[in-house]
Amino acid sequence: MTDYGALFRELAIPRLVGSANHAKVRDILKRELAARGFSVVEHAFEGRPSRALFGTARRVTGINLIASRSQAQAWARPSLSLRTVSAEHTLQGVNKIWLVAHYDSKGQPISMAVRLLGFFGLALGLVGLLLALLPALVLLVISLVIVLQNRVNDNSPGAVDNATAIIAVFMTIDQLSPAAPVGVIFPDAEEFGMVGARALAADRADLFADAAVINLDGLDDIGRPVAFLHRAGKYSAAIAQALHARPWRWLPVIVDGIALARVARECVTILKGNWRTMLVVHRAADSTDRVRLDGAASVAAGLARVLRAA
Repeated sequence: MTDYGALFRELAIPRLVGSANHAKVRDILKRELAARGFSVVEHAFEGRPSRALFGTARRVTGINLIASRSQAQAWARPSLSLRTVSAEHTLQGVNKIWLVAHYDSKGQPISMAVRLLGFFGLALGLVGLLLALLPALVLLVISLVIVLQNRVNDNSPGAVDNATAIIAVFMTIDQLSPAAPVGVIFPDAEEFGMVGARALAADRADLFADAAVINLDGLDDIGRPVAFLHRAGKYSAAIAQALHARPWRWLPVIVDGIALARVARECVTILKGNWRTMLVVHRAADSTDRVRLDGAASVAAGLARVLRAA
């Protein structure tokens, strides 16, 4: 039986894309997937980071992990963009459901909550300037100072964001039959603006054409679950109901589900937390010390109930 707490502590280390810890965590994920009978393909990519991030390189490279253990028929074809973990060049299986959770982390001088307030204030200040409101200039300057702190560093262990979601993926598949038509994708470079997910949508749209994507991102012990319905369908509706999640069609967050929804039959992102969560995300305080994995366990239990009937 997996010691999820020990695995959580292995994963929740600063792991900015390209760092030694980043590669270490990727190897841990491959180990855990292989132990559960999954075949794993590495999808290497290169892309442009979000323009809203400062102090980053013009291009970022990463490796998405695509895993399957069903035995129906081949879905992965050899190509220059795919590099197999084993000696084989194909994987077997057709997955009608993908469990997704990004595995990179990033630190920033300001928390997610402060950053969102900064961007909101910037937008409000610009509108105020157009209306010639003097207080808007003050708001614009303050907000601009905040937004300019949107720089990337490698000082956050990323416990809630997103080691909790990775643990929830493993908890979920551990409650399912090995024959369940469920695959796993761990995208990379989400923290740079969904770079890995965008590459998957561009290079491997065939994987998602007739599949449901369940993306997990940040599952704190506190707060009510939220179902970000990118493209609603029967699984997303059943999951939202099982988790008693608050459904939303739009949220001011960047998650991989936004990119994958463009090519999937249906797509939902599950998040869990509140403003206290947002005050620690992307900070050094996002550590294992404040997380018991109750949130991850409750989400995994709800997912498993739905997916067992898939």
